[in-house]
Amino acid sequence: MAQMTKRALAAALKELLKKKPLDKITVTDITEACEVNRQTFYYHFQDIYDLIEWIYTNDATKAIDNKKTYATWQEGFAGIFEYVLENRALILNTYHSLQREFLERFLYNETYLLLYGVVEEVAQGLLVRDEDKAFIADFYKYAFVGVVLDWVDHGMKGDAGEIVSHVSTVMEDNIRGALERFERRRFK
Repeated sequence: MAQMTKRALAAALKELLKKKPLDKITVTDITEACEVNRQTFYYHFQDIYDLIEWIYTNDATKAIDNKKTYATWQEGFAGIFEYVLENRALILNTYHSLQREFLERFLYNETYLLLYGVVEEVAQGLLVRDEDKAFIADFYKYAFVGVVLDWVDHGMKGDAGEIVSHVSTVMEDNIRGALERFERRRFK
């Protein structure tokens, strides 16, 4: 029941964001849209920003579920773009608010999980330290998120599929190469 209420509050916020900016939306607006009282909102969330964080951590993670392998990472990255497009009002309002870190944290976390899974898979059979694998995933995480944020900053213009294709071209064989170089450096 609690998850259903949280999802209803999240859906109400997303709908309201299509009509007005985040800083103009109140808890009352959200609760009236859901036909619940304010106490119900505060039972689940401290404030609207807590709700936004919940959306990013609980709802949005579905964007890359089961797409964390070398063969499917492009689909996972495309899933992030799809999520951003489907939730355009939420993303743009968060991006242009003082609470931009919720969006950035979501993107960094999801992208890191996607990339670390890929790095782990590619590292099979190589003697590479965990911290080196984490560094590679972090390095690409910042590049990926930078590309996504730049795309959002420019009004989500440009074909997301083409961006994913370009990123794929840039990354081709780079993770394997980086892992092999870390392995060689370790045994010098």
